[in-house]
Amino acid sequence: MRRTDITRDDGTWKGLSLEVTGRRRPGLCLFSAGRRLLLVQQSRPVLLAAVDEQYCGVDFWRTDGYRSLLPPLRAETGRALAGGPDRWAYRFADHLLDAPDSPLHDGRWLLSPDSPLLRWNHGRRPQAEYWASMLVEGHPDGYIDWFVHNGSWEILPLRPLPETDDSRVRAYRKQARDGTLPPVLLWWVSGLDCHLVLDGHARLAAAIAESTAPSVLHLHRTAPSDEVAAGTERAVHRYEAELARFAELRAAHGSAVPDGAALAGPELARRLGELHTEQRPSWAWPLDGGEARWRCLADETAGRRWPEGSSPA
Repeated sequence: MRRTDITRDDGTWKGLSLEVTGRRRPGLCLFSAGRRLLLVQQSRPVLLAAVDEQYCGVDFWRTDGYRSLLPPLRAETGRALAGGPDRWAYRFADHLLDAPDSPLHDGRWLLSPDSPLLRWNHGRRPQAEYWASMLVEGHPDGYIDWFVHNGSWEILPLRPLPETDDSRVRAYRKQARDGTLPPVLLWWVSGLDCHLVLDGHARLAAAIAESTAPSVLHLHRTAPSDEVAAGTERAVHRYEAELARFAELRAAHGSAVPDGAALAGPELARRLGELHTEQRPSWAWPLDGGEARWRCLADETAGRRWPEGSSPA
């Protein structure tokens, strides 16, 4: 895996680009069969989901089969890496690559602290209220409401968040107060239009209990290398064409006309940055056996309690 630091125009760190090879199918794999989705970790079903007929949302069922990709994070590690999202990103990237059941597959990915979740508390509600409102409720079953929450990118934990009196949450609450709470690892899944919590369920619960915004690392697919190369070539061509246009204007009207670099340069930087960071849709693999296989798994996993609107029966 090749890693590349992505920086903003001012040189500050923006994220870690990961170029993954040798993983044709991930260990934490999303399968699709028509409007139905299945998330499997190795051979364990983790999440069954069905988009409703009106495409207004998704019924889901969690199986309690999910296992975290990261080992427990000790308090001394939190203190050592506090305030360094880049160091956390490198550490998390190591675990994502080493874990046989991570969502990484061939292609390019971005691990970044710049989640839109951190910018969308427009009403300036208390942090506990805001982050609790972003959680998709329901266990084992629930509903991701695209109609009400269109584009809000809610958070779906892959297992229930622990209660505030849980020993892990109590320990993390102290770290939240100290400013040393490790980030929550989120994976953006476009087919669900929400984030899945890959690691940090107890840390997220602790941040909400302390009414503080959790730090997050946001994982999503980005453009493949060939698309980046082609897009870079087009962006450079536009930049050169714009400079040539300004050169013609300067030749005709004199040096009072700017050379165009002050206008074309930032636009080039923006386009190049987007090529390396813009989200691409998540991949899903065809489910062997199609909808019939999905229905069998739903019967085995959820039985008669599967939500009526998406009943596999």
